[in-house]
Amino acid sequence: MSHDKNNLCEENHFNQFYIKNVQSATNFAYYKCGDSDAALDLVQDAFTKIWENCSKIDFNKVKTYLLTTVNNLFLNSIKHKKVVMAYAKETPNLDITNQSPQYLLEEEEFKQKLQNAIASLTEAQREVFLMNRIDGKKYKEIAELLDISQKAVEKRMSGALKILKAQIENI
Repeated sequence: MSHDKNNLCEENHFNQFYIKNVQSATNFAYYKCGDSDAALDLVQDAFTKIWENCSKIDFNKVKTYLLTTVNNLFLNSIKHKKVVMAYAKETPNLDITNQSPQYLLEEEEFKQKLQNAIASLTEAQREVFLMNRIDGKKYKEIAELLDISQKAVEKRMSGALKILKAQIENI
């Protein structure tokens, strides 16, 4: 078993873990912060931390560890982000694309609504919701990853959907 634990410290294994999980981790980060560049940074930092602590991490729990790390890094960045966001609101986005302004505005408003709605979920609900909807994980897989019962997953999911439906019509 001890060999299994050090799996991550072998570059080969680490790379496979990275390739397998980078997309879902990036999605998770993106839904947390709503900014793809920031999401990539969070994920790269999280993988770096895992590499640095490879000998201490249980290989069977590394996926959960990855998402937890992304989340913690995200929470740390929020404090700084609040200042940046306040500034961004003052400076309108001058990026001119061929989409109609009306369309862009509606899309932006919807994205904003969705983000706010997802942000208003409890941590537990949000985690389950994103793992299911974004990463396409089955309730059984989520239960195993989070080390909770499948019933608990279902309960969190239905709670999440109730909140989201209430906040966003026709989602």
